[in-house]
Amino acid sequence: MPLNNFLINAILNEAFGAVAYSAPANLFIGLSTTPIAAAGTGITEPSGGSYARVSVANNTTNWATVSNQTKRNSTAITFPTATANWGTISWFFISDAASGGNILASAALTLSKAVDTGDTASFSINDITITIV
Repeated sequence: MPLNNFLINAILNEAFGAVAYSAPANLFIGLSTTPIAAAGTGITEPSGGSYARVSVANNTTNWATVSNQTKRNSTAITFPTATANWGTISWFFISDAASGGNILASAALTLSKAVDTGDTASFSINDITITIV
């Protein structure tokens, strides 16, 4: 999962220019039925049916220490059970807000998945892999 433009710019500004970036206390994992651009645009989140971004505390319990230039989720991330069809999910993202906000990283799912009434979408431990390049 590559970083999106917002976070790349924040990292570069902090490393080269000492422009401070404050990492959010919580990260929000979201789903999209459409491709997401590097600018963080193009997201089509499910609407209704109990869909909500999942809040994950931004700490080393939930995000393991970097290994080989890779960061991974170290706890499972589980969405609410769908009470209506969410559509075919093909992308996911990490944001700094429960709605709106800045998209920090995004990627296509290896396999798209239709989330229907009664389904529970989730990412197992180590399913989310974040790299800079």
